[in-house]
Parts: sequence; structure tokens; C-alpha cells
Amino acid sequence: MITGKYKEFYNELLKQIPSERMHHDALSTLAFGTDASFYRLIPKLVVKVKDEKELQLVLQLASKFDIPVTFRAAGTSLSGQAISDSVLVLATHGWQKHQIIENGEKIRLQVGIRGEQANRYLERYSRKIGPDPASLDSAMIGGIAANNASGMCCGTSENSYKTIADIRIIMSDGTILDTADQESRESFTKSHSFLLKGLEKLAEEIDSNEILREKIKQKYKIKNTTGYSLNAFTDFKDGFEILKHLIIGSEGTLAFISDITYKTVIEYKDKALALAIYPDIEQACTAVTILKSAPVTAVEIMDRAALRSVESTKGVPGYLKSLAPNSTALLIETKAKNDEELNKNVSYIENSISNIHTVTPLCFTKDPTEQAILWKIRKETLPTVAGMRRSGTTSIIEDVCFPVPSLAKAVLDLQALFSKHGYDEAVIFGHALEGNMHFMFSPDFNNDVEFKRYSNFMEELADMVVEKYNGSLKAEHGTGRNMAPFVEKEWGKNALAIMKEVKHLFDPKGILNPGVILNEDSQIHLKNIKPMASIRESVDKCMECGFCESVCVAEGLTLSPRQRVAVHREMERLRKTGTEQHRAAEIKSRYKYAALATCATDSLCAAKCPVKIDTGKLVKELRHEGHSQFQENVAALISSNMRAVTASMRFGLSVLYYLRLILGKKIFGTIA
Repeated sequence: MITGKYKEFYNELLKQIPSERMHHDALSTLAFGTDASFYRLIPKLVVKVKDEKELQLVLQLASKFDIPVTFRAAGTSLSGQAISDSVLVLATHGWQKHQIIENGEKIRLQVGIRGEQANRYLERYSRKIGPDPASLDSAMIGGIAANNASGMCCGTSENSYKTIADIRIIMSDGTILDTADQESRESFTKSHSFLLKGLEKLAEEIDSNEILREKIKQKYKIKNTTGYSLNAFTDFKDGFEILKHLIIGSEGTLAFISDITYKTVIEYKDKALALAIYPDIEQACTAVTILKSAPVTAVEIMDRAALRSVESTKGVPGYLKSLAPNSTALLIETKAKNDEELNKNVSYIENSISNIHTVTPLCFTKDPTEQAILWKIRKETLPTVAGMRRSGTTSIIEDVCFPVPSLAKAVLDLQALFSKHGYDEAVIFGHALEGNMHFMFSPDFNNDVEFKRYSNFMEELADMVVEKYNGSLKAEHGTGRNMAPFVEKEWGKNALAIMKEVKHLFDPKGILNPGVILNEDSQIHLKNIKPMASIRESVDKCMECGFCESVCVAEGLTLSPRQRVAVHREMERLRKTGTEQHRAAEIKSRYKYAALATCATDSLCAAKCPVKIDTGKLVKELRHEGHSQFQENVAALISSNMRAVTASMRFGLSVLYYLRLILGKKIFGTIA
């Protein structure tokens, strides 16, 4: 139930946005408030906006009533940047227009288009968008741009920051700016000259501070999504260029992205792939240093723990099981415009790293089937580790970056840190060419001891990444709430002051996604941890990543598979604790229709789920458990007398057919 200024806000919105697209009941706010991170905030109000006019209204009223708003697209981000305990604005359905520009050289995309769909639009031109996060099939353009998400191939040269051509945004006061439209730019120059001049002044300030200027340049030689994109100030002098590049990676804290125009990149069809196994991390990283200047498109690294997690997976090479404890794998991919060029690439790569000893012979394959098997080793790591975790534990996927020359020592230090804090299940994998390491572990946040252990680990991790290696605490997942307390540690007081000024220039009232990127609470990364109540073995492994939502036919009508599981978990938690009984009763009363009656139970979600959770099967089980004895008896009677039931129905339909002939369509229709 909403009260106070939120009630006034809601009533004002009702004048232009129907109640069917605004939710404040206990079930809907919980369900739509859930994202892929391991944090939970429950919004007071969820608003599904269909166009810019509605979004403007939301922001203008939010400013009037001083109400914080958070924007959400697919909700696949991992750092807590897309959750809210205030107003959550969903921009998905209705935000799916696109425009091919200059024969595929550019593409204009609204924020509700999934990354994979954007690439399908470009396929006929043999091009694609630069960003390639692992969540590309599910993530939407709004989140990809707002988080400056990258992936296996795009590195730092083809991410959103480097490939943005233009952007259309809505400011916190409702003003629309389209950087591709001269008239819009001229109007914005008049209405927001303070912002443009302020940004240009900050650029001059940074340029005159040699230490800060060089620090910024140095920090962006590797992947970095910690804090705001300060490289906008060293790369550009024009206010509009600075503005649009600051929006990239700003996580919804500076403005709403309505659409973005990308400069696309070539998608080569000819590919070759090899799995190289090295005796240890040092030799693997020596190869990475050489490959950095070779014609490769991706080099993925996996430590022995990561390999061990998938060694029993169907189809992967059998020799993985016999590898020594320190073995490390590199998955090396090269692409070219034709087969001749591809052969040259392969020869160059093989010759360049031929002096580095491998456990198995280095052998490239062009066969798509064999390539799929090798990629399976890398892509199955995350879901396999997630699927192996104990019920009730939380999957945490961290994302740091080191300078490539320091990569071997840094990975060894990471492994030692896991061992010190007892995270023996942790695995390390990542994008080696960029020094971008992901690691995954599964703490149990059901007790204070575990919170303390995680807190100590994070403090030591921050010290190691920043002070020892001058690395990035977030490479591609965004700062969110997870790394907000460590922004000053990584950037220092001067850079932090610049970031705070940026936030004030764009959002003077501080209503856009407060607490994300910049947060005064040094313990915020330890608060609002999502409870992961155990419900049943068949779904306990669910990470709530949201990958299932792209194929769910009920998504947009009621709940998605992720939301069904999240709500069921909360119902079970409330049942076990006996708390919030009124809220628990409200959720339960709405669950039958929203979660059970409207699920198609087609199990398409299982095909998309990284850990193969079949929410359709869960719904069938819950429906069965909800049947009364009378319903069970009736069903049993019908099933054991199907011949008679079918005959009766056939007779009934025949009677209706002849009645229609006798009475005529009009009279029969009236009766019906």
C-alpha cells in the first residue's frame, strides 16, 4: 500500500498512465523488483512506461515530489544498479524501434531491444554491434549502454563508449536531448548551458592537473567501469561529446537513455579456434602477452578449478580429467574475411607462441561442430559451478581487471586469497587479452560469520587489485552498490570530487538512482543481501539471472520464470520465519493467478536457463499440490472413462451444431 507523497505521485500519474501498468501490491513489487544481482530492494511503486511522453511525466513528477527513480530494462546486471526501494521504471515493451543507417555502418536502437536481436538486424550486412556481453541474448540495449557492458571479443576498442555515434536521453527535469539532431542540440544549449559549460570547465580542470589527467589515461588502458567514465574529459573537449560519453556506464544515475546510435563493427564468418593447455598460470599468461599483438579476436582463460567444474560435461575432451593441479587453459579464437586470410592468422599465432610448452598439442579447428564443443568448456563453467552450489547459498560473480604483464601473479594472488578465506569452491575464468578476470564463489549469507568473512575478503581484494596491481575493481559489470564503497580507494579524492560534481550537474536533486556508483555508506555492499530460501531441489540452483525471460510467453502478461521462483522463495521464507503475515497472505492470494494459472508450462525456459531449471515443471507440481481431493477424484474418474467422456462431448457438440442450423446464427449467437 502506498501512502504520503508516493500516493500523490501515483494519483498524478494515473491521469495519463493506466493502473494496469502501475503496480504497488506486495507480489508485483517483489517480482518486478528482482534482478540478477545478489541484492534486494523492494520498490514502493513499479511503473511500466511505453514511450518518452510517459517517461517525461514520471521524471517531472518525481522532481516535483522529490521521489527517487531507478530505470530498468532486462534486469541482467550483477552489481545492484537496477534495484530500488522507491520507484522502479521499466522500459521494455514499447521501446523496440530500430533504424539501419548507412547500409549497416550504423544502427539506431531503442532501449528495449535485446542485444542478440540487434545483431540479427545487422546480420544481412555482415556487421554487429561492438558490445558482446555473455548475456547478449537476454540483455537489452538500455542496460548494455548504461553499464558499458563488454565481453569476450569487444575489449576496450569496441565497447559502447568507443562505438557510440549519438544518443537520445531524457534529463531528470524531463528535457529531451538528441545529439543527432541539430535543432535539439541548439535548444539544449540554451536550456542547459550550465551543464555543457560545467562539463567543459571540468575538462579544463583535469587537463591542467597533470597527475589526475595521466591517472585517468592510465586507468583506461585496461577495462574499467568503476565510477563514471572520466576518460570522456581527457578524450574530448566539446560539451556534447563529453556528455554523451559520460552517459555510457553511468548506470541510470545521470539521465534516461531513450535510444542510442552505434557505429557497427564487421562480423567475419571465417573462424578458427584452439584450446591450449599450459602446465601453469605463468606460462599461460606468457602466451597471453604475446597474443595481445597477434591477430586474435578472443583469448579466454580458465584455471584448473574452472576446468574441473566442466570436465564431466558431455562432449568435452576426456583429457581434462587427467590434467595436473596447476594446469591452465586458453581458448584462442581468430577470425578473417576469407579462408586464405584465416590460414595466415593461424600460422602467425602458432609460430608466435610455439616456444611456450603446452600439455597437449596446439591445434586449431575450423569445424563449427568442434568449435561448439570447445566453446562449451568456457560457456558451461558458470552454470556448472552455480549448479553445484549448496541450497540456500548465493552465487557471486566478481569482475576485476589487471594489467596484462601482471596477470599471472595477480591470478596466483587471487587463488591464495580464496584459500585464505575458505572459498575453496571458487573458480577463475575471463577475458585474458584484457586482463579481465571473473571469479565465482558461493557464500552462505544466512549467518553473521559469513557476512564477516565476505567483508574481510572484499577489503583484501580491493587492496590487492588497487594498491598492488593498479587494476580495476569493476571491469565490465558496472559499479552498482557492490563497488560503490571502493570508488574512492580506486580513484582517489580528486577524481571522486569530479564524479560528485558530474552527478550534481546532471541530477541536482539527486533523484536518479541514488546510492549507485556514489554512496557514502562504506558498508552498503554488505546490506540488502537477497535471501535465497530453499524451496525444492529442482529450482534451488536458480540464480535469478533472467535469461529465461526472453522466451517466456507470459512475460509482460503476469510473471516470468525468474519472478515465479523469486516470489515462491519469498513465500517460503515468510512461512518459515512466520513474519510479515499480512504481506505473506497478500502474496499468496495473488500467486495462484500470476504464477500458476498463467504459466504456459511449455518448458522453453529450461532451454534458456544456464542451470536448466524447468519452471514449467515446477508450476505443474504446484498446481497438482493445490488440487483438492474432490478435484483429484473428478480427474481420475474422467481419465478412467475417456471413451464415454469423448462420446458424450461428441454428442453434445452435434446437438449444438444442429441447434445452430435450426435457430440461425443471430438467435444462436444471442443465446450463446
